[in-house]
Amino acid sequence: MTRVTAPHAAFALALLGLSTVPLWVGNSYYIDVASQILLFAVFALALNVLVGYGGLVSLGHAGLFAVSGYTAGLMLQAGFGHAAAIAGAVLATLLASAVFAVLALRSTGIGFLMITLALGQILWGIAYRWADLTNGDNGVSLSTRPAPFGISLSGAPSFYYATLVVFLFALAAMAAFERSPFGASLRGTRDQARRMTALGYNVWLIRFLAFLFSGFWCSVAGLLYLYNKQFISPQVSALQASAEVEVLLMVISGGTATLLGPIAGAAIVVIMKYVVSAYVVRWNLVLGVIFVAIISFMPEGLVPGSVRIWGFARRRFFSLPRKRGRVGEGARPQAPCGRTGPLPGPPPQAGEGKDSRKSASGAPP
Repeated sequence: MTRVTAPHAAFALALLGLSTVPLWVGNSYYIDVASQILLFAVFALALNVLVGYGGLVSLGHAGLFAVSGYTAGLMLQAGFGHAAAIAGAVLATLLASAVFAVLALRSTGIGFLMITLALGQILWGIAYRWADLTNGDNGVSLSTRPAPFGISLSGAPSFYYATLVVFLFALAAMAAFERSPFGASLRGTRDQARRMTALGYNVWLIRFLAFLFSGFWCSVAGLLYLYNKQFISPQVSALQASAEVEVLLMVISGGTATLLGPIAGAAIVVIMKYVVSAYVVRWNLVLGVIFVAIISFMPEGLVPGSVRIWGFARRRFFSLPRKRGRVGEGARPQAPCGRTGPLPGPPPQAGEGKDSRKSASGAPP
């Protein structure tokens, strides 16, 4: 019989809660906020492939996010169908990811970060200045959403469920990636790149494929964002430098190289941005305080830090004291206080002591 563990039970409860959000939320605005949490969680999971598992901090993934949205939006305005626009957006984002990877993987560390930031800003300049193509500040707007299998996604609940399905696929793909040999090799390039090269691994190719994998899910997140807002522009997309840092903070605050960390970080940022901001004018200040508190008290991230604190509390307050074994039940008796020699053995049998003394001296006593 399969044993139900605590993580399995927690996942089942979380899935039940996510699947019933439109039922107990009711308000379409908050359902839309829940959809944005899921789509930004997909975006953060995509960035986590490089930041967490690859050790490559990128500030250019917001550009890939926008490439997907702009490509689909422009193709739809040109008269293409939703299926062709989605396929074109994914292919364009993969092509941009390949270009980013070829240019950025020449370096690591701060060099990699600066190259990706520069590439993202180039894309922002194209979207902002090439008004004949991107319509500049006016952006690209949509009039309809797709209807997969005849199901209309025009309402907030239906679009939330579509986003939830995509999110679950992304989560399953990330879990499979984490447990795969490819994921292990990527973590190896993060920890010991020279040793991986000495073992015969192509470090550059592993990072290049990881970049493409991350870019694919960036394209998915960009498509979800486009259909959620039905509008995209340089201001509302993730092309701005502040938005790029925002997504990176989702990953770092939640916990890098984890599955739940980016999701928790995305939930914090989106809730602060679209819910708390209605009641707190300086919500950015509150968000900054939250980030500082997480980094100060949970430097490994919110999710790993919470697991660490819960484990400490369980051992400290909820664990039962260990029972000491009794002599005769498998426990070795302790030596008397102050004695350093071996424990006394059983008393010698009659005549045993004489024989041992005789054999030791070689002559009878």
